[in-house]
Amino acid sequence: MRWGRLLVATALVAFATSASAADLGPPVYDAAPEWRWTGCYAGGHVGGAWTSQDKWIVRTQGGAFEGQSLGGHDADGVIGGVQAGCDYQTASGIVVGVQGDYGWTDASGSHPSAREFGVFYHSDVEGLGSVTARLGYAFGRFLAYAKAGAAWERVDYSASTIITGVAYTASETRSGWTVGGGGEYAVTDTVSIFAAYDHFDFGTDRVRFIPQLPGLPIAFLDIEDRADVVRAGVNIRFGVGH
Repeated sequence: MRWGRLLVATALVAFATSASAADLGPPVYDAAPEWRWTGCYAGGHVGGAWTSQDKWIVRTQGGAFEGQSLGGHDADGVIGGVQAGCDYQTASGIVVGVQGDYGWTDASGSHPSAREFGVFYHSDVEGLGSVTARLGYAFGRFLAYAKAGAAWERVDYSASTIITGVAYTASETRSGWTVGGGGEYAVTDTVSIFAAYDHFDFGTDRVRFIPQLPGLPIAFLDIEDRADVVRAGVNIRFGVGH
């Protein structure tokens, strides 16, 4: 009889425990944490660069064609470089950040003088760099952004003739501004890929040309310079994810 009572009591306890568990509902598992872009990164890129070298207005005092344009040309080539920066994502999905980048390029071009026979003007862009602020919105692992900031360009100029070859050379680092935008996708928690477009404007600068032949004076030309760059790249991200 005691064994019968013990079995009944055990069954009642088991039933009560089962009922209590059923009242609590199914087991709850923690949801996967949401991806966030807060953190820093560094990486590399490749793409194409197109520049416009316009006007070439003579500013040599007392020189031939003073105040007149000698023409202009476009220069294009491949660009490849590096970038690094940091981002911060707010609770609403807005992402703010800062980025620095530099690209080496072989963009080059030339044009015949609009006013001199047998004279040609050349430009060779060596590099483009910028420091920009970024503002974007995160759609999970995809980030769309716009950016703007300061820019620099390293460029070589020269003038040549069909008789003497190179007659003048000049080199300078020009400063200006840039705007652009792009999209970035986090492939893994540490690797992201991106594609971006940037427009650069370096305004009009007075360039000092050094003579390479005896008897030629120093010359000055006002050259207007702009550039457009399309690039794709990879970033390694640090301290980002969840």
